[in-house]
Amino acid sequence: MQNFNSKTCIEKHVVEQLEGKIRLQEYGISIFESIRSRNALKKSIKKELISLNGKIAQTSDWIENGQVLKLYAEEIKQKKKVFQLQLKVIFEDEHLAVIDKPSGYPTNGNYFKTIENALPFNIKPSSEKDKLPYPQTVHRLDNPTSGVLLVSKTTSAKTLLSVLFEQKKIQKQYIAIAEGHLKITEGKFSSPIEGKQSLTRFRVENRFQKNNKDFSLVNLLPETGRTHQLRIHLSSEGHPIVGDKDYGSSEKHQQLLLHASSVHFIHPKTRESLTIQTEFPHKFVKFMNELK
Repeated sequence: MQNFNSKTCIEKHVVEQLEGKIRLQEYGISIFESIRSRNALKKSIKKELISLNGKIAQTSDWIENGQVLKLYAEEIKQKKKVFQLQLKVIFEDEHLAVIDKPSGYPTNGNYFKTIENALPFNIKPSSEKDKLPYPQTVHRLDNPTSGVLLVSKTTSAKTLLSVLFEQKKIQKQYIAIAEGHLKITEGKFSSPIEGKQSLTRFRVENRFQKNNKDFSLVNLLPETGRTHQLRIHLSSEGHPIVGDKDYGSSEKHQQLLLHASSVHFIHPKTRESLTIQTEFPHKFVKFMNELK
C-alpha cells in the first residue's frame, strides 16, 4: 500500500446522502474541483493520486456513505530538463500565467527545445497545495505561430481552464497579414475543414501595398478550433497568410505572419474578467514598414 503521508492532500470528500452503491469510476467525476472529466479521473487513479479510506483507490471500487476520498498532489518523479529560453510573461499569479510565445518553437512534444520545457525557467512556482510539478501549457499554438499562450500552475487551474476551452468560454483573437485585398471589410469564413463545421469571424484592419502587391492586415476570431483553421480559411478564400508555404503563400518570407494577439476569459479561481493582450509583433511592423 502506498504511503500517502508522504504526499500532499489537496482535496477531501466525504460520501454523504448516497441512495445506493456506485462504482468510483461513475461517482468520482466532479466531486473534486481538480477533476471534471472521466478521462481526468482515470488518469488520477492510474497515477495512484486518489485514496479511499486510506487505501489506493481503484476505478472498480464500490462507494458507500461515510467513506472518505482524498486527492493528492502529483509528485516529481524525475527532474525536468529545463530549456533556458527567455520568454515574455504577460500575466502571472499563483494559479496560472500567460506568455507571449515566440515563433519557431513547438509548444510541447518529444523535443527538448519546446516552450513547455522553457516554462520553469520563466514561471515562478506556485505556493498552492495543488501546485503542478512543473508549469504546463493548457492549449497549443503551431510552431510558426506566435502570441498568447495560457499556462497552468496548479492542478485545479489546469482542469478548470480545460473545461472553459471545451465550453468555448475562452475567446482568442489573432492578427495576420494576408496576400491580396479582401473584398469585404468584415464577415466570416465557414467552409468545413476535413468534413467538420468551422467558423472564423474576420475584420480587415488595414489594406496596403508592397512591391506593387496588395496585402491586408486582418483581425481573426475563431469560433471553432480546427487544426490550421485560420491558415486554411484564408487560403481557401485566395488570401494565404504571408510566409505560409504549406497553404499557398507566394511571398518568400521566413516567418509566418500569424499572431495570437489577445485572450479573454473569466479567471477560474478569482472569477475576475481578464483580457490579456500582446504588443503588436515586431515581425509585422518590419514587414509593413519595408515598403518599396
